[in-house]
Amino acid sequence: MELTWHGHSTWHVTVDDTSLLIDPFFDNPHTDLDPADVDDPDYVLLTHGHADHIAHVGEFADSTVVAMPELAGYVADEYGVDDTVGMNLGGTVECGDAFVTMHRADHSSGIETGYEAYAGMPAGFVVSDAMPTQVSDEESQTFYHAGDTQLMTEMREVIGPYLEPDAVAVPIGDHFTMGPMQAAVAVDWVDADVAFPMHYDTFPPIEQDPEDFEREVEATGSDADVQILSGDETVDLSELEPY
Repeated sequence: MELTWHGHSTWHVTVDDTSLLIDPFFDNPHTDLDPADVDDPDYVLLTHGHADHIAHVGEFADSTVVAMPELAGYVADEYGVDDTVGMNLGGTVECGDAFVTMHRADHSSGIETGYEAYAGMPAGFVVSDAMPTQVSDEESQTFYHAGDTQLMTEMREVIGPYLEPDAVAVPIGDHFTMGPMQAAVAVDWVDADVAFPMHYDTFPPIEQDPEDFEREVEATGSDADVQILSGDETVDLSELEPY
């Protein structure tokens, strides 16, 4: 599984021959790319309806958009997306070679683009190369994109023990989401091997030093390998410690 961070909450995930783009928003200081520079992914996953997460979905109108039914309907109407998959919390859908499970995030999700509408519940996505079951699969690789969220006990009680993410991307910006301390606890609770900070330094209220997050993860006693990526940097999950 290959993971590319394009700044803010925008991730490109490749699972075998399937590519997925999460929360396309390229107006951020961590990327040098325009949406037109990015090859169309097979799927676009949207965590919620805020503009800094759906801004460039229209640039990928030929991709299949996966989101809450309300948000999927909105982007179909407003951005000309022809192919959508509406799903809801707790569900898993097969997206090519990937299995995508939607889990709740504690946040808000109103449309902020002059179109007053409810965009469904905010969410995070667990992307895996194998169908999640209660039988642990040490050969599978799983990435948890937490979305915009606060710390929540579901990370410790459900996502960690049952969905078993190998890698997690957590927001650290504070103000609108978790800050470094709560994000570090989230990493510990989901028991991930690799942790990536995201959703920081885009706007003044969420300016953070990601090394503070790294120190907070260490303070929890977690063994997670914190990877502070540069924008547009790609990592192969199988090549990161402890794989």
